[in-house]
Amino acid sequence: MNVATYGFTILAARIIGPSQYGAFAACLSLLIVVQTVALGLQATAARRIAVDRDHVGTIERAILALALKVSLVVGAVMLLLVPAINALLNLDSILTAGVVALACVPLTLAGGQAGILQGERRWGALAVFYLASGVPRLLVGTAIILWRPDATSAILGVGLGFLFPLLVGWWVLRHRRTPDVAAAGHSARSMLAESAGNTQALFAYFALSSVDIILARRVLDGHDAGLYAAGLIMAKVMLFLPQFVVVIAFPDMATPDNRTRALVRSLAAVAVIGAVAVVAAKLLSGIAMFFVGGADFGEVEDLLWLFALLGTVLAMLQLQVYAVLARQSRRAVVLLWAALAVVVAVGLQADSVARLVTSVLVVDVVLLVVLTIASLRMSDQPAAGTQLPG
Repeated sequence: MNVATYGFTILAARIIGPSQYGAFAACLSLLIVVQTVALGLQATAARRIAVDRDHVGTIERAILALALKVSLVVGAVMLLLVPAINALLNLDSILTAGVVALACVPLTLAGGQAGILQGERRWGALAVFYLASGVPRLLVGTAIILWRPDATSAILGVGLGFLFPLLVGWWVLRHRRTPDVAAAGHSARSMLAESAGNTQALFAYFALSSVDIILARRVLDGHDAGLYAAGLIMAKVMLFLPQFVVVIAFPDMATPDNRTRALVRSLAAVAVIGAVAVVAAKLLSGIAMFFVGGADFGEVEDLLWLFALLGTVLAMLQLQVYAVLARQSRRAVVLLWAALAVVVAVGLQADSVARLVTSVLVVDVVLLVVLTIASLRMSDQPAAGTQLPG
């Protein structure tokens, strides 16, 4: 999935050019933030199934019904916000903002499906699900931007791509399990409350990881904002490349016996992958430029290693956030919101690509250190929500 998604991002940068790509990247960042609703549903389903294997049928039916309702609400709200989206992202296109809004419906609905597969550890089916999230986007999206090379076409390709994993999820889960004896702990209200809490934490994280492109479009001119967006391709690659680590580790992080070991091993794995990438981006920056848009974005070449480091730090922060969700602990979320406020404050003072990426990186590193220390100190404490009433 990540390779195909990256491939489409690269092609879009080359085909639609720096100015249009800056708008497209801003739309993608907004979708990533909205995706927190889907990921909140996914985390709820995966955690509950992982810790309560006796009520899988009940959880499955409830989460699918909840996901459908939530996806329709999200789509309606986003449609109402189309004028605000257009103004906030400087799109100059109501149509582009409308496509973003409609894309949120299948994106959200698919989250419930993915959570069921993840919690049941059906890795083969989940792999096909994620593959369907990337490959069709590459093929369909590329065809559309070749026909009409602009930001609207690019985001339309992304939106159409969201339909394919939804179809895969429906097919894999078409034979639903027979619901178990009703469990009070798995009521629709309790799942909605947990999903809302998860979404709030993930929203803080993804806002933190995506706000810099919005800041870039505010404090930099169109050309430099496009350069920053190109550099962020490297950061997003390093964020999403080790995504499989998070997916596989989360069910283990939800179980008390495996929690600390799963987190430590996962952080180490992401750090190793990131270290290799940072060194490669520094020593082979010329080759790396091919993967972030080519000669049109050459001015950002010397900063690629910084963007790779930023992506690695964000990937490790993502692991820490999922550790918080696995424990159903909310106190650490305050730190994410505080870091977001600091990033906005320092980012608004930036006057160059280098200064903006450096400022964001410093804040994220400090946050990672603080969260890691907090996680290690809390490792021996019982997790909230581990035992669900049945």
